[in-house]
Amino acid sequence: MKQSQEKKKLRLAVGVSGGGRSLVNLLRQESQHNYEVVLVFSSSPDARGNEHALSSGLPLLVEDFGLKNHPIAKPRLYEQLRKHEVDLVVLAGFLKLFPVEQSWGGRIINIHPALLPKFGGKGMHGLNVHQAVLDAKENWSGATVHFVNDRYDEGELISRVTIPVQENDSADALAARVFTAECMLLPWTIDGLASGALPATSVVIMPTVKETLS
Repeated sequence: MKQSQEKKKLRLAVGVSGGGRSLVNLLRQESQHNYEVVLVFSSSPDARGNEHALSSGLPLLVEDFGLKNHPIAKPRLYEQLRKHEVDLVVLAGFLKLFPVEQSWGGRIINIHPALLPKFGGKGMHGLNVHQAVLDAKENWSGATVHFVNDRYDEGELISRVTIPVQENDSADALAARVFTAECMLLPWTIDGLASGALPATSVVIMPTVKETLS
């Protein structure tokens, strides 16, 4: 993801399935970071994230991304990615298995609300993840950004942020703190990809965040 000397911003396509909170976060921080959102794609016609895309004047593609429909949805998606000259695909609350095209390897990332490789995989989203962390009596949680492959949450890890699990935490309370951390980690990671600082030889832990969220 190395950029030329004029520091051209990465052109992002953001994938959503639900409320679109991470999309809103990316849009709010756009002017402070080295990216611009140029396309949104959604796996549900009822996703609130669709409204955020349209109200921001962004082109929106809504498709059935179920496995059986990949032969139809996949070419339509990649046609739009090429049309809008997308540099990086960002899955931000996108709950379907993404149809990866081999030529896009290293250009599709996902943010997951736990410290992968733990607490990942199909069905590990929303409060399910945070309750699993609490049930396992983990001392730490956080969020992870990783490259996307053809398996849920199993791509190469890029970066993570850690936060302490507090005594008597509920899944809702932990989810809220993890999402606050996600809102910092994702733009920070995209900047690292844009500059060429990421990916590194091992997963990079975002500094200072655990102190501000403890």
